[in-house]
Amino acid sequence: MKYAHIVGWGSYLPTRVLTNDEIARTVDTSDEWIYSRTGIRERRIAGSRETTATLAFEAAARALAVADMHPSQVELIIVATSTPEYIFPSTACRVQDYLGASRAGAFDLSAACSGFVYALSMAAQALATESVRNAVVIGAETMSRVLDWNDRGTCILFGDGAGAVVLKGSSIPGGVLASTLRSDGSGGELLSLPAVYHNPIPVLGPEYLYPNGHKKNTIAMDGRQIFRFATHVLADVVEDALGKAGLTIDDVALIVPHQANSRIIEASAKKLKVSSDLFYMNVDRAGNTSAASIPIALCDAVQEGRLKPDDNVVFVGFGGGLTWAASVVKWDVTPPHVPLLDREWKRARYIAARGRSKLRRIGRRVSSRLLGSPTPDAPLREAPRK
Repeated sequence: MKYAHIVGWGSYLPTRVLTNDEIARTVDTSDEWIYSRTGIRERRIAGSRETTATLAFEAAARALAVADMHPSQVELIIVATSTPEYIFPSTACRVQDYLGASRAGAFDLSAACSGFVYALSMAAQALATESVRNAVVIGAETMSRVLDWNDRGTCILFGDGAGAVVLKGSSIPGGVLASTLRSDGSGGELLSLPAVYHNPIPVLGPEYLYPNGHKKNTIAMDGRQIFRFATHVLADVVEDALGKAGLTIDDVALIVPHQANSRIIEASAKKLKVSSDLFYMNVDRAGNTSAASIPIALCDAVQEGRLKPDDNVVFVGFGGGLTWAASVVKWDVTPPHVPLLDREWKRARYIAARGRSKLRRIGRRVSSRLLGSPTPDAPLREAPRK
């Protein structure tokens, strides 16, 4: 049996910062009102040329640089997202193409804000059974494109971004020690996003509106019920995952939760009977980035020196579905130093990968024109008609 160790990590946030004061210019709210109820000061918004896939690529490229792994070595890519550009091709396939990961399988996973923990668990199982030797797990979202910006209950919460980790199989015990995944579909209507046919959303006509004016293909949320749900399940799922790993809360150095709301995290800390300092939070500057929030927060925690080798860290998420999940990880790596020249060289090879991808597309078009359809249509023309 192989153990799935985290050997690389990376995150990417768009440069555009949207503050509470800016939101207050369009809806009835204020910086003080938002911060006191959510802990959020600002969030990032994707640019017009940025997509869920480009954000995911940037995070994955940074994680591969930390892992000192060439894209051609990658065997599996999983993207957890609720805001894909397309139903198909998957966002993961587009990331595979951008990276030039020619040997990788790729698929998307949909579990809302719990998605990253679900994806981490799936990848760890694949490594444990030795069906793959390594995997890139990504959480990426462009939540700003599925928001009703006139709905004060949701537009103040969400932001855009991506985070990624690289997992590598090893016979040395450690890495992902245990996971617990849970769901309750009876609460699905409490937090939902109807099918998004376009991303970004086009100009909507009356047929896309509910009687109360809420847009049908934007996020709808019952904030009070979600708050009760999250504070109820978060502590329980953490304790369950720790039990599977043979640990207790006293063995945990850091908990990296889904960055939904600082009040939820504080309430969960009380239920676990620990200080809220055990929970890492960056919700004040990144907002709720759904499936991307945990890996983004993990990267910030590493950057701030909050994790050291042999620390036990817990990832815990909760969100639409309803879903919730936790993973216990033995952190057994030290951030390596990646020289600037090396980083720039790695960036150059991704440019080359884009070029090779473009040549393959051109080759397919030329081949199609020269060779025609591979399926002869003569038998169809000759078939008797009724």
